[in-house]
Amino acid sequence: MTNCRRMLLSLFILGSCLGTAQAAVENLSAAQVRELLSRDKKIFLLDVRTPGEYFQIRLAGARLIPIDQLERRVAEIPRDQPVLVYCAVGSRSMAVADYLSRIGVGEVYNLYGGIWAWQLRGYPVLAGPGG
Repeated sequence: MTNCRRMLLSLFILGSCLGTAQAAVENLSAAQVRELLSRDKKIFLLDVRTPGEYFQIRLAGARLIPIDQLERRVAEIPRDQPVLVYCAVGSRSMAVADYLSRIGVGEVYNLYGGIWAWQLRGYPVLAGPGG
């Protein structure tokens, strides 16, 4: 079993053990995310892909916390501002968004279709190791 699959399974099990009292995660299209980002500059962008994927393309201002590092780095995610989680196509990010919601992060969004949906709309991305 790969590290990513182990992490997804761990998040699912941990989320199940925490109960169901949570705010719903809202799936947003690329167009909705772009509109949200234009209105609210305080959104924490969380990229849960691998470092290789992140340096290939990413959203400007995104923080990389790979899904297999999430449990030990969860304190880096603010609880006092909205969090938008994304991955390549939206499955890893949905698992992470659900987990964050279950542990008490109040306003959590998932980029439906991931960064590929964002890029297919022609929206800007960064590439390479720079900021």
